[in-house]
Amino acid sequence: MDDNQRSSTGVGIYEPGNDSTQPRSPGRRRFLQTAGVSGLAVAAAPALSQVSYAGSPDQPATQTDAPPAEGKKRITLTVNGQRQQLDVTPNVILLDALRHGLGLTGTKKGCDHGQCGACTILVNGTAINSCLSLAVTHDGDEITTVEGLEKSGQQHPIQQAFLEHDAYQCGYCTAGQMMSAVAILQDESIGTSDADVREAMSGNICRCGAYKNIVAAIQSARGSMTGGNA
Repeated sequence: MDDNQRSSTGVGIYEPGNDSTQPRSPGRRRFLQTAGVSGLAVAAAPALSQVSYAGSPDQPATQTDAPPAEGKKRITLTVNGQRQQLDVTPNVILLDALRHGLGLTGTKKGCDHGQCGACTILVNGTAINSCLSLAVTHDGDEITTVEGLEKSGQQHPIQQAFLEHDAYQCGYCTAGQMMSAVAILQDESIGTSDADVREAMSGNICRCGAYKNIVAAIQSARGSMTGGNA
C-alpha cells in the first residue's frame, strides 16, 4: 500500500524505524492511568468511611469520649494481645475493620469470596476467612493476625520456616498461608503426613505454585511449635 492509499483509508500503519507513522496516544494512556487510580479510591471509600478507630482501653490516652456516630456500633477486639475499640457499621467485614480501622495490612484482601485464603486470621484460636465475617459479630473476641506471630522481636517458627524453605514467591498469599499453617499445627485432630497437610491447607491458594515449599516449611516448623511460640 502506497502513501496515497494510506491517506485515503485513514488508517496509519506502523513501520519499524518510521517514527512518523508510530501510533502515539499519551493522552489516552494518561487518562486510563488516572481513571484506574480514581477507581481504586472510589472502591476503597465505602470501607474507609464505615469503620473508624475509637482508641484502646489498654492505652487510655488514645480513647475518645465521643459516642459512635449514628448507624455505627462500638466493638472491642483483643487483637494481637491488645484491646482495641472500633466504631463500625453493621455491614463492615472483619477484614476491612482490621486493615482500615487498625492499619493491620498484613492480612490481604484477595478474592473477597472466601475462596483464596489470603485473608485468613485466627479468631479465638480458630482459622477463619475474615472477608466472610462481619466485624460486629466478633465483639469481645481474641484475634491474631500475621503481625501478632512475632514475639518480642523473635520470629514465630512458621515465619522462620517459610524463609528457610523459600515458601513464597510474590508473597501476597503468604500471610494467609502462615496463619492457616499455625492453626493446623495446633490442631491435634489433623494428621502429620504431607498428604494431611496438603488437604488441611487446600483452602489457601498460591497462584505462584509454591505448594511443595509450603508443605516443607510447615513440616519443618512442626517440632518448634511449643511453649510461647505456639
